[in-house]
Amino acid sequence: MLRDLIRHVATETGLTQAKTREALGVIFNAAERQGSPFAEALFRRLPGARTLSARTGSQIDAPNGVIARLIEQTPGGRRSVAAAMIRELQALDLGHKQIGAILPALAAFAEEHYDITGFGHLGDLIGSDLDTDAGETGKVSKVA
Repeated sequence: MLRDLIRHVATETGLTQAKTREALGVIFNAAERQGSPFAEALFRRLPGARTLSARTGSQIDAPNGVIARLIEQTPGGRRSVAAAMIRELQALDLGHKQIGAILPALAAFAEEHYDITGFGHLGDLIGSDLDTDAGETGKVSKVA
């Protein structure tokens, strides 16, 4: 299924599949480091996504200790992770338009295949203004 996601996002964004895989790894890693309920819901359903996140984290030398992860979930830490994610995506030669197109394509796939809803732009995924009712249902909804 990870290959299907990569194909879908590549088609929707015009990126190559290799570039899409790299970009999704960066996004998954940033979301995981922030404790995103979307990331957890997707990782439970999409084999290979957590591995891609971890492999990418290792390649970009992302912090992975318990204390570092807790710090990254503070308001300042969230901003730092989001800024680092944008820098990593830009280092992959992605422009603002391409970066902006990835999230809606990912959201559409997650909703269609896994019934995971409630995000569609960077603020939803990284900003983590989300309920954590992703639990068993896989639903992730914005806080009103």
